Amino acid sequence: MIEIIFKIGCLAAGILLGITALDKLDGESNFFNDIAKKLMPFTTIIGGGIIGLGIYYLLHFDHFIFNLLAIAAGILLLTHVLSQVPKIGDSLVKISKALMPFKVIVGVALLVLTVLRFLSIHPLG
Repeated sequence: MIEIIFKIGCLAAGILLGITALDKLDGESNFFNDIAKKLMPFTTIIGGGIIGLGIYYLLHFDHFIFNLLAIAAGILLLTHVLSQVPKIGDSLVKISKALMPFKVIVGVALLVLTVLRFLSIHPLG
């Protein structure tokens, strides 16, 4: 059950991070923009959830690349909150700023891998 919640969170994070590329795919329908607008208030919850569950599943050494992408996506979604974390907040903000140029790539890759995991196809671990 938790794995399904993790996958849904990864889908939402992939849409939020990859919206600039996904917007070009749907043309005039604004399908992805409408979904992103509904998900925007929940970015902190989605980001925190996929970081936590990504670390949890990473410790199980299962689907390594997928979990690393999920953690990176969570860090990108939580950029505004990371500075408030005691002791390691500055380091997390530096990591987030270093990942920022790859925001769309991380989002689309996470979205594609999540869809493939829902279909039970496991590329790249």
